Amino acid sequence: MPHKIASVHPRSTAFRGTSAAALTALALTACTGSGVHGTPGADGVRDPYFPKLGNGGYDVAHYDLTLGYDPDARHLTATAEVTARATRDLSAFNLDLKGLDVRGVTVEGKDANFHRDGQELTIRPPDDLDEGETFRTVVRYSGSPETITDADDSEEGWLRTEEGAIALGEPTGSMAWFPSDNHPSDKASYDIRVTVPKGLKAISNGELTRESTKNGRTTFAWHSAEPMASYLATVAIGPYEVKRSTTKSGIPVLTAVEPAEAKASAKALKRIPEIMEWQELNFGPYPFSSTGAIVAGEGDAGYALETQTRPTYPGAPDTSLVVHELAHQWFGNSVTPKSWRDMWLNEGFATYAEWLWEEDHDGDSVQETFDQIYADDYYEDKEDNDAIWAFPPAKPPSAAEISDSPVYERGGMVIHKIRQAVGDDTFYDIVRGWTKTHRHGNADTEDFTRYVEKHAGSEAAREKVRAIWGPWLYGDGKPERP
Repeated sequence: MPHKIASVHPRSTAFRGTSAAALTALALTACTGSGVHGTPGADGVRDPYFPKLGNGGYDVAHYDLTLGYDPDARHLTATAEVTARATRDLSAFNLDLKGLDVRGVTVEGKDANFHRDGQELTIRPPDDLDEGETFRTVVRYSGSPETITDADDSEEGWLRTEEGAIALGEPTGSMAWFPSDNHPSDKASYDIRVTVPKGLKAISNGELTRESTKNGRTTFAWHSAEPMASYLATVAIGPYEVKRSTTKSGIPVLTAVEPAEAKASAKALKRIPEIMEWQELNFGPYPFSSTGAIVAGEGDAGYALETQTRPTYPGAPDTSLVVHELAHQWFGNSVTPKSWRDMWLNEGFATYAEWLWEEDHDGDSVQETFDQIYADDYYEDKEDNDAIWAFPPAKPPSAAEISDSPVYERGGMVIHKIRQAVGDDTFYDIVRGWTKTHRHGNADTEDFTRYVEKHAGSEAAREKVRAIWGPWLYGDGKPERP
C-alpha cells in the first residue's frame, strides 16, 4: 500500500494481553476425560506487532467462502469451509473472527462445540485431530460486518459504500468478514462466491468461474489457485463496469471500475499490460494467473491496497500508483512477509519500482530521487521530509507505524544502496532470483540480507553490502553518506 496518496495508512489494531481463548480451550479439553491425546492450538502466532493474529496447531490449504450480502440491510449471511492440516495433535483450535454471529460449526461433518472471546473463535472438534491429519471445518455465520479502526486511525475490514461494500484486510481486517488463520505466514488457495442483488457486481481475487442470476439475485464465483495471505483477499460490491483484455504474454486482465471513475481511470488502466511487461523484465515471471484492478468510488477507502491479482484503488489511480500496486504482486503477495515487522520488504520494493519506472520512462533517475530524499527535498513540507528518518525501516516502533514513511522511502533507499554496491547486472540477478527462490512463500528481513550477501558477487561487493545493514536498515536517524 503506498502511503503518498493518503494522510493516514492502515495497519494495526489493539489486542488483549491475556489469553482467554486458550484458557477456554483448555477447559474444553479438561472436560473430555482421559481419552484426550491432543492439546489446544495457540490463539496467536505472537507476531511482534499483532500477537493475537493467526493461530497455532494447523496450516490452512484452502478457504471456500459462500457469501450473500444485502446492501440495504447491511447484512451478510455466510458459510466458510476451511480445509487445513494439523501440525500437532489437537484437542481444540482457533480461527480469527471479529463480530458476526456464529450459527454453527462442524469439523469433519460432525457438530463441534465452539466459544467466542473477542476476535477468537475457539473450536472443540468431537474427535481429537492427529498431527498430519487433513480436516475440514465449516462455520455458518451472519450479521453486519464491522469496519475496524487501526492504531493509526485508518479503517479496514468491511467498508460500506453508497451501493455496496469493499472488504480490505491489511493487516487485520479480513477477520471482519470471514473466519481464518489471519496472519501472512499462513497462505492458502481460495474460492469466493458472492450473491448480491441483480444489477450489482461482486468482484474478487483470481478468475471469475461462474456468473448466474436467479430470483433477482446474481452470484459471482471467483477462484484463486495460487497461495494468498488472508489480508490480500477482497470483495468489492457495487455497479462496477467490467472490462477484459490480455497482456502480450497472454495473462488475462480484468478491471472493474465505478462508473463515476471510468473516464479518469482509463489512461492509467490502459497501461496495465505495458506495466506488466516492464515488471516481468525487471522482477521475473508474473507469479499469478490473472491481473487487473478494482477502482472504487473516490473516498470509499482511505488508501490503495495490493489485493492479490486485482489491486484496489479509492478513485482513479495515476500510472505511478498502478506501478506500485502491481509491483506488490511480486513483493508482498508472492514473496510474503513472515511477520508484520518485515513490511519494508513489501513497501521498499514497491516504492523502488515507482522510481525505476520514472528512470526508464524519461523521468528522474533513481539516483536523483535518492539524492532529493537524502537532501530533505523530496516533499514540500519539512515535517514530511523529517518523517522519513523517524525510525529504521526494519524496526518500526509499533503497529501504528508499520506503514509510515521510513518503511517506504527509506526502504527504497536500502534497495538502491544494494544496487550501488553490486552494480546493475548483479542487482537485477538478485531481484529476479529473490522472487524466484521465495515464489508463493514467506520470507523475512534476515532471509533477504542473507540472500543478498550470498549473491553479491565478489568479496568486495559482499563487504559493501554488509556495510548497508547497520546504518540504513537498522540504524536510527539519517545515516552518514560516504
